[in-house]
Amino acid sequence: MNDMVVKMFASVLLLCVFCLGSAEAGKLLVIPAFGSHWTGMKPLVEELGRRGNQVVVVIPEEGLNMSPAQHTTTLTYPVPYTKAQLQESMSAGLEKLLSADVSTDLSRFQNFFHTMDMLKVVVSRNAEGLLTNKDLMKKLQEYSFDAILTDPFETVGVIAAEYLSVPAIYMQTSHPCGVDALASKCPAPPSYVPQPLTHFTDRMNLWQRSVNLVRTLIQPKACERMFARADEIASHVLQRKTSVVEIMSRAALWFMHFDFVFELPRPLMPNMIIIGGMDNKKAQPLSQRKKTT
Repeated sequence: MNDMVVKMFASVLLLCVFCLGSAEAGKLLVIPAFGSHWTGMKPLVEELGRRGNQVVVVIPEEGLNMSPAQHTTTLTYPVPYTKAQLQESMSAGLEKLLSADVSTDLSRFQNFFHTMDMLKVVVSRNAEGLLTNKDLMKKLQEYSFDAILTDPFETVGVIAAEYLSVPAIYMQTSHPCGVDALASKCPAPPSYVPQPLTHFTDRMNLWQRSVNLVRTLIQPKACERMFARADEIASHVLQRKTSVVEIMSRAALWFMHFDFVFELPRPLMPNMIIIGGMDNKKAQPLSQRKKTT
């Protein structure tokens, strides 16, 4: 009951951050993930800043497509890699994923665990850079934020929210190990909710349902494998034995960046909100060329 009250309070708090004008602006901390994850979150962050809320965006000094957002304050922290090294690493990982054999259920099963191992480094790459930066973390504490908006694909924002004792709002498209369902204890019937990277649809035959059931049963181990390094960092920073999945279970809100028009149907928890059309913008009129005589 107490957890439900906390989540309801955090939900109301977030709505206030969205809706209040500059006279009673909210304070929002934003810790995005790199690349397209930030591209999808950026319009929302800029709109919140435009409405008069105090929005602070924390990004690494070196990142892919992580330019500052308008109407916000941007803070950066050093990381142990260059943009060129990051690009090279991502390109190599992407090439490995695209060249993997996924022609059979067994090969897809093996590729799934290879993906978890590869992402183990990716999802925790920036965590130590921010969380061990004592000066920056102290500065963030002094802001007394009302909430934090982060993408759970990277664990740095997840752990930071727990460290700062700030209600966490997660915004994601889909997660490789399905941690959203696992952490929130959201029902995911294996008879019609395909696990990530199975290539199944909601209409499965008996064999596919059996494979999907096995994948559902080993999902906790898959997330544990993917978050192995992040769990170590979280336990060290928070000075107690914990895990990323445990921390995510206390999320105030989940913004699901998809739409049922394009996704397969599946259950959602009450604190999961679909925002699939958020990035859509009204088309600008085409420029009119002057006719030449």
